[in-house]
Amino acid sequence: MDSSWADLTRASVGLSIVALTLCGYVYSSVATGLGQVIFPDQANGSLILENDRVVGSRLVAQPFIQTQYFQPRPSAAHYDPMAMAGSNMAVTNPALHQAIDTRLNKIAVQEQIEKSKIPADLVTASGSGIDPEISVQSAFIQVKRVAQLRQISEQEVTKLVQQYTVQPTFGILGEARVNVLELNLALDHIGK
Repeated sequence: MDSSWADLTRASVGLSIVALTLCGYVYSSVATGLGQVIFPDQANGSLILENDRVVGSRLVAQPFIQTQYFQPRPSAAHYDPMAMAGSNMAVTNPALHQAIDTRLNKIAVQEQIEKSKIPADLVTASGSGIDPEISVQSAFIQVKRVAQLRQISEQEVTKLVQQYTVQPTFGILGEARVNVLELNLALDHIGK
């Protein structure tokens, strides 16, 4: 019986070492290497560099405090990728309705539009809390404010929104959208 126990233990340990080596090291190394070769930008976080300095990622929203910038979706995670999450508030939660109503009032005043014309993505947080994009409609309602505060024409800002609009993937997946960080960086380069 001791011999079979020793054989069983040796086989178990051997299988564990082989599985750990194959799944933990070989597979991870191959997957990482392929990612670096096939999709190097995405594998490294889709970082945006300006003057050899990282200013953000195309995949992660960040807050813009100053009103001369386009504003992203609200974030239940405070735009922290390490704390990615939605609010987990049910549709029936009064706190959710209060938060949405507060955002609607703020945006209606800031953009000088009726609450009924404000797109849902400007008042509701995304499931991840770091969605870097807004709908094209959400971008267009911010054009007037951004143009006035930057003292440039609305046509110039509208043209930038159109230039940075990403169409649905393969023409059918998702909706047209605008990456807020890329759009705001382009705005900062106007006149430079």
